[in-house]
Amino acid sequence: MLLWGCLFIMLDVLLWPEFRAAPLPLQMDSVIQILAQLEQEEPVLHLTAPGLLLMSGSPNNFSQYLLFSETPSPVQLKLDLLSPELQALATSLIPHRVDSGQEHGVVLAPDGSTVAVEPLLAGLEVGLRGRRSIPLPLEFIASPSEVRAAHKKEGLTLVPQVSMPLQDDGNISLDPTILPTVHTNSSTNIDNLLTVTLTKALGVAFLPGPGTQTPKGLGPDGCWDQISAPKTFSLLNSEAPSPLTVAFLNGALDGALLGDYLSRHPKPSPPLSHLLAQYYGAGVDGDPQFRSNFRRDNGASLISQESLVQQIWGSLFLIQELEPSNSQLKNLSQAQLAEVATQAAKEFTEAFLECPAILPRCRWQAAPYRGTPTMLKLPLGFLYVHHTYQPNQPCTSFLQCAADMRSMQRFHQDTRGWDDIGYSFVMGSDGYVYEGRGWRWVGAHTLGHNSLGFGVSVIGNYTAVLPAAHVLRAVRDSLPRCALRAGYLRPDYTIQGHRQLVHTDCPGDALYRQISTWPHFGEKKKSLKKSPLSLLQPPK
Repeated sequence: MLLWGCLFIMLDVLLWPEFRAAPLPLQMDSVIQILAQLEQEEPVLHLTAPGLLLMSGSPNNFSQYLLFSETPSPVQLKLDLLSPELQALATSLIPHRVDSGQEHGVVLAPDGSTVAVEPLLAGLEVGLRGRRSIPLPLEFIASPSEVRAAHKKEGLTLVPQVSMPLQDDGNISLDPTILPTVHTNSSTNIDNLLTVTLTKALGVAFLPGPGTQTPKGLGPDGCWDQISAPKTFSLLNSEAPSPLTVAFLNGALDGALLGDYLSRHPKPSPPLSHLLAQYYGAGVDGDPQFRSNFRRDNGASLISQESLVQQIWGSLFLIQELEPSNSQLKNLSQAQLAEVATQAAKEFTEAFLECPAILPRCRWQAAPYRGTPTMLKLPLGFLYVHHTYQPNQPCTSFLQCAADMRSMQRFHQDTRGWDDIGYSFVMGSDGYVYEGRGWRWVGAHTLGHNSLGFGVSVIGNYTAVLPAAHVLRAVRDSLPRCALRAGYLRPDYTIQGHRQLVHTDCPGDALYRQISTWPHFGEKKKSLKKSPLSLLQPPK
């Protein structure tokens, strides 16, 4: 009897769909599987694969207006063509949301970045259906007194006030340095591709929240429960509930870049599953620069801060028209929308687009810090440049760079007896900066000077050759510029090579000659303390 009972339990488990296969990991490869399966049935669907997925998430009037010329029937919205595992995953990825410190609707890409699926699909949908400009008639009728009253009203002073000159008739004429092509009683166009991927979300994130004067702004990055088969993504700062996270912005940029590519590609469009495999792999059409690793550089080339202001402003204006019940926008004037757009474009451009992408410690699976870290007294005045020497070859993929980081950490902790990997940050040649001890912990990189500056090392041996050009730009320009903006570096900071302070060949002859030509390079006499090559750092 007991045997029969066990057999019935086993049979029930085997027949129960949830036990037939484990849930698919939240990886970009799973999204590519979904698109590949839907593309096989596309003649039957009468709807694009990304459109099917987006409509299944019940988009609002705003999304329907920008994405779809007509609303598909319920029959078309069925996802029955997918396997049960893919169907469950597809419905869980739309919409993107942040809830209780966790971010939903995101996947881990092969390059080590985390990507929100919804804005990615929206960009693909626009690229397939056609990128178009949407005209917006603008008639500003606010009086000067109304503008002044709005500025004084609690909760509506969003950013430092923008000069709002008046015309002879008393209407507002927007400062041409803010909205260069938008004037009273004229019209402007917004780009439906940028609106559905990026500018709507940017504008909304910088609107004042209910009961507070502080907009949510840009959100944080996060950590996966595991890298090999990720299931849960938790934000590093759970007290910052902004949905405009690093993962969302990654997905938005990817959607905009790929949507732009599709809109210019001759018909028929390439299968999206193949396009994504290239973009999150070696590069689209064999171009190693057109891939997810370099989304920030490519995004900066796609749109300027000046034009981004106008696009954000137009998106907010359109939401007011299409969603009149939106409480955040209900009582805001066009002048206030311009202030929001200006601040959103500035923060996104300077704090995200022009900064290097830094993968947090959890992404390369760092071991825990041993002991108690000592906090730095910020801001610091120095940035010390190193090369790793060993590993002696540049790493060009996330898997290799992450493995190199773990190898160096084991060497520093187990062989040298230090508390952690010594460097503050490490540059890979894959387009990413890898967080070591970071901005706040004293490192073990430059003997006698660890509390005075950050140690930035480049993976590889640069005695005879130079790192890739994008690596040099990050160390010379973007990393210190963003550290300066965030208050980690002093304005008069100095860049020095490791060999200037310690008896060593680090950072290699070729790299040292290069950094000696940089604007912030500074001379300093070597100390008597010795450290052969770059790996012999001070203890702890």
